Amino acid sequence: MASWASGFIEWRRSRNRKAIMKLKRTHDCGQLTRANVGEEVILNGWVDSCRNHGGLIFLDLRDRYGITQCQIDPATTVGGEEFKTESVVAVRGTVQPRPEGNVNRKRATGEIELMALECELLGPTKTIPFEIVDDSDTREDLRLKYRYLDMRRAPLTRAMVFRSEVTRIIREVFHAERFVEVETPLLMKTTPEGARDYIVPSRLQPGKVYALPQSPQLFKQTLMVCGLDRYFQICKCLRDEDLRADRQPEFTQLDMEMSFVEPDDVFAVIEKTVTRLWKELLGKDLPATFPRLSYREVMDRYGIDKPDTRFGLELQDVSAIAASCGFQVFSGAVAAGGSVRAIVVPGGAELGRKKIDALEAVAKTYGAKGLAWVKINADGFQGPVGKFLTEDELRAMMAKAGANTGDLMLFVADRNPVVYASLAQVRLALGRELDLIDKSRTDVLWVTEFPLFEYDEEAGAWFAMHHMFTMPSTPLPDRPGAAMADIHGKLYDLVINGNEMGSGSVRIHLPEVQRKVFELVGMGQEEADMKFGWFLRALEYGAPPHGGIALGLDRLVMVMLGYDNIRDVIAFPKNASGVCPLTESPSEPLGDTLDVLGLQLNPDFFKKVETEG
Repeated sequence: MASWASGFIEWRRSRNRKAIMKLKRTHDCGQLTRANVGEEVILNGWVDSCRNHGGLIFLDLRDRYGITQCQIDPATTVGGEEFKTESVVAVRGTVQPRPEGNVNRKRATGEIELMALECELLGPTKTIPFEIVDDSDTREDLRLKYRYLDMRRAPLTRAMVFRSEVTRIIREVFHAERFVEVETPLLMKTTPEGARDYIVPSRLQPGKVYALPQSPQLFKQTLMVCGLDRYFQICKCLRDEDLRADRQPEFTQLDMEMSFVEPDDVFAVIEKTVTRLWKELLGKDLPATFPRLSYREVMDRYGIDKPDTRFGLELQDVSAIAASCGFQVFSGAVAAGGSVRAIVVPGGAELGRKKIDALEAVAKTYGAKGLAWVKINADGFQGPVGKFLTEDELRAMMAKAGANTGDLMLFVADRNPVVYASLAQVRLALGRELDLIDKSRTDVLWVTEFPLFEYDEEAGAWFAMHHMFTMPSTPLPDRPGAAMADIHGKLYDLVINGNEMGSGSVRIHLPEVQRKVFELVGMGQEEADMKFGWFLRALEYGAPPHGGIALGLDRLVMVMLGYDNIRDVIAFPKNASGVCPLTESPSEPLGDTLDVLGLQLNPDFFKKVETEG
């Protein structure tokens, strides 16, 4: 009996020994240099490539730190067989210098190679569905389905490490500035924030729901009432809205709030954070204080409140000349309260009709009825506008807009919102098409003095331009109406290279002012108490003046790395349809999930909505 027991124990020990990794790494795959020549080391990693050269196997072993070439002689190396690409392998060997003609200057480890003594297969692999290369042209949905393979590509690996460094520096700056990091709830009361909430039904409170936070806005303001003075958080937010290259249904933001402040105090903390990020991670110096432009100035100059200031082509207002011209399209737009504005393209007289038509298509996409144009040639004017304007009128517009011979002038005449939106996008299209954007530059600016309210013509109602919790910087009117257009708020946006990086404001801390803003956007006292009663009560108990901002962390990392798609800086993103190909979510509910919550799905409802448009 004793003999059987001891034999069983030994059998179990032998099985355990097989499961234990024998060759545990002593160095990573980007670490070895000529200084390590002669040392015996162990590397662990993934097989990047495996090449058999007449009996000698050259294996490139990769981890997130780099790639090291290993030379394997199957005749003398223990376990020295060829390995499948992307299998996980351990190699023990001696570091030796590469022959001078074989040095790879593109790699940190390119002067050495590892002469293998022993190899161990740690993790076998199936045949991979696509090649893992830095500049992959594999369609995105397939890469997202196998995200664990896609993430092995160096650009994505670097992005994850870079993102980690960004959050480290942010925390260092904010802790040094005496901010307190506080986690706010994920399950909260549904709150209108401009997009749809994601809803979570409650099992314990039948018939009621939680909302997932679009932002921690009201909680962070309440923390100021709590007396915490300075709060920050790197938090998840969720919005049920249509997606773009720079937008995801769930995203991460740097959220902060401060008591007893004006905008300058918030600016100072953010400027310190951003300048340190650019200096430490990109080696670039940004100005200690960022330029500030008013909302009105950026709209008049660029047509958009997040301007890319790395190139010119600013909008030129020729309305005063157009008002009295003989071209009814121009004069009529001004008479109706709109404007006529132009973009001057230096040397643009050389542009062909096809490119101009493409620019007109951009303008029409953003509401313009057309894009009028004229080329200024040495022998006169060429283009449709030249038929309707006199030479004196054209020369007056040239002088006002700063145009010269050889230039192209592009016009839009319409209501101001249409003029701004369409010419802003035409300007950006020209910047890309003509390669005018200096991508070596980082232009950071504050946009300030936003209107507090904006009028929605389709809805026939006034809304808060950013949100309803911003302190007005001018007195509020007694009742809703046109006077609301002149009210400005203590609002500000941070813009980097044409990307809105963050939005913030000094908040309303007086309950009577908050109720008045609710009233002006059509929210009665009963509705306000139902939606925000808990928050209004908090303001009644000694709320300090306070303000803050939230920066989109995903977008910040994307801009710093120069990437075009926000999904490339998120570990497990959704695709453009809001689907996660990796986990195949969203999915149908399992088991009795809906029964427990008293819910029933109605797919026919969505089919009806799609059919009716």
